Amino acid sequence: MKNISIACLILFVILFFTTSSIYAKGNKDDTLFVASWNLENLFDTVHDANKNDEEFTPEASKQWTERRLETKLQHLAKVINAMNSGEGPDLLGVCEVEHKYLLEKMIKEYFNHKDYKVAYRESPDIRGIDNGLIYNAKKFKLLSISADTVHLADGWPTRLIFNANLIFENRDTIHVFVNHWPARIGGVEKTEPNRIEAAKTLARDVSRISSLTSKIIILGDFNDDPTNVSIVKTLDAEPFLCDTISQTDKITFTKFELLNLAYESANDGLGTYRYRKVWNMLDQIIVSDGLINGDIRYICGSFRIFKPSYLIEHSGYYEGTALPTYGGNKYLGGYSDHFPITAEFIVISK
Repeated sequence: MKNISIACLILFVILFFTTSSIYAKGNKDDTLFVASWNLENLFDTVHDANKNDEEFTPEASKQWTERRLETKLQHLAKVINAMNSGEGPDLLGVCEVEHKYLLEKMIKEYFNHKDYKVAYRESPDIRGIDNGLIYNAKKFKLLSISADTVHLADGWPTRLIFNANLIFENRDTIHVFVNHWPARIGGVEKTEPNRIEAAKTLARDVSRISSLTSKIIILGDFNDDPTNVSIVKTLDAEPFLCDTISQTDKITFTKFELLNLAYESANDGLGTYRYRKVWNMLDQIIVSDGLINGDIRYICGSFRIFKPSYLIEHSGYYEGTALPTYGGNKYLGGYSDHFPITAEFIVISK
């Protein structure tokens, strides 16, 4: 009888910690895995009329051939497949893609085990690079897509603010915004008004659907850090600190808020892109409060910069940075000059 009691106690302890672990970390069936990645110049090999993409052709100095394009797709797929413990992401926002068919080609060749689909809109960007979303069609149904133009003061055409609205597992609408804000070329301060304008455009789009229960995911390459004016003031995305929910399962919000999951990592000195030895958290995931305390809830501390060893430069001046496809015109055969970022959400049964 005593042995039976001890056995029951051991079983109870095992079940308790197993259940607690599942809730804390989630498993593949009750979690939502979100990622964002600037794919760095995913061009085809053909020049498009009225676009500044000539350098990515076989005849140009970069000698961008079909073989090199295929290597690029293979490398990108390797990284994406490795996410989520080898299961791949459920949502992946992407930047710097020339055409939708390039993503579809990658999916067809390297993700035939996944039911991935692409939401996409062509952009007025002068180089022809766009934003898009790869989504797991087993979990999501695409409702609609839209895109908003960022009107810069000098009239220069830049990337659209891309929006995809999806139904998650026939229960919740999730609004995803993929961004690639104007670059810092010419100086951070000089170009800051361009990113503020992009933030204004995004803020207007978000305001149309914002409520305490809205489930909004904003991601991409913002070309600004989580503490810059465009993010904190214009977009009004607050830094999110995990210790604010360490003592409770739920926060009470009295108004709609946007919370930046990338802030803590940036505050620790981490980044997704390095320029002149300085790391910047240009790539971010920002969510509405409905994804902090709702039935789809951010797993605190799960925000990560995804950097497997093969994606890292291991020597020289650029040691520690992401291994790109090119260094100037020199072909390096790498992946991207940005590291991807990821975050996980637990799905609580209704």
